[in-house]
Amino acid sequence: MIPRHLYDSDHEMFRGSVRKFLETEAMPHHEQWENDGMVSDEIWLKAGEQGFLCPMVPEEYGGVDTDFLYNCIVNEEIARSGCTGLGWTLHNDISVPYIVRYGSDYQKQAYLPRCVSGELITAIAMTEPGAGSDLQGTKTTAVLDGDHYILNGSKTFITNGQKAGLVIVVAKTDPSAGSKGISLFLVEADLPGFSKGKNLNKLGLKAQDTSELFFQDVKVPKENLLGEEGRGFIYLMQDLPQERLSIAVGAVANSQAILEATVTYTKERKAFGTSVASFQNTQFKLAELAAEVTSAEVFCDRCTELLLEDKLDSVTASKLKLLTTDLQCRVADECLQLHGGWGYMWEYPVCRAFADSRVQRIYGGSNEIMKLIIARDLMK
Repeated sequence: MIPRHLYDSDHEMFRGSVRKFLETEAMPHHEQWENDGMVSDEIWLKAGEQGFLCPMVPEEYGGVDTDFLYNCIVNEEIARSGCTGLGWTLHNDISVPYIVRYGSDYQKQAYLPRCVSGELITAIAMTEPGAGSDLQGTKTTAVLDGDHYILNGSKTFITNGQKAGLVIVVAKTDPSAGSKGISLFLVEADLPGFSKGKNLNKLGLKAQDTSELFFQDVKVPKENLLGEEGRGFIYLMQDLPQERLSIAVGAVANSQAILEATVTYTKERKAFGTSVASFQNTQFKLAELAAEVTSAEVFCDRCTELLLEDKLDSVTASKLKLLTTDLQCRVADECLQLHGGWGYMWEYPVCRAFADSRVQRIYGGSNEIMKLIIARDLMK
């Protein structure tokens, strides 16, 4: 193993707390959450009590004002535990940071303390039925009418969609202005005209609530515009490197966990009178995956350092997201194969990992979009 220099003793103490919490408070309930299609409200509140939600939020708003390494630790431990229903990664790394960076004093005071405590769960509504990775194709509109914006449109595939009490909605305030006509809004879930569709039935992430959202003449107070009108697309682009790093951190950690579990399984599993681990094919497959996971971890750690230095650019983050999520899917596939028929049983972590990992190549911009970003940089 290559030593990791990113984390000091304080980080590792925090990691131990997160790991123990997941083992005692989340893992025993995850099967029930899968059946329910969502985790409990209680786990959010307990996580808030322990300081696992939004650690980067400034102290004046209830947070502890840490750097992104603490977010990475939470993400790694969730990925290793297999408790994929916990929507903390989106809450901690994506939606709440928008409020921290672009929110007004009023917005920060109104929402951040409850985001930290787990009382207020957040979501971000970008994807539409006809616009996924193409944010400029957004059809949802917000028209200023006096002291309110009138919001109309729909969103889909929204993580934390059922439980969210606050949603950052991407909408067009000037449909004729292209990317310069996109704005962000903080929309409270109890506003008249805002409705949630059914909890979507997905291939994986069975314990994660994912929803359609509908907006019909929703009156959003003018003061709930996040940042400046017309700068939403810029905000989204500026924050995508952190989102893609966040996805990669989970991908690497999950790959490592499934690889380790498969090594253990093949040592114990017998076939043709000997352990599956004794076959050369098994050893070669595991060796290849181990080399790739180690390389991915080193790259991911370096990108984390760049983020901390405010130097992680879009192209590098796209390379990381592309490589790590492709690897995660390959690790899950190869490790499932080494489990044989048992790998196809839901009770085995590798089966869940196989189903859960597939969306990673779509999250945060599909991997085809990552290739396009990288290629454009090469062709400059």
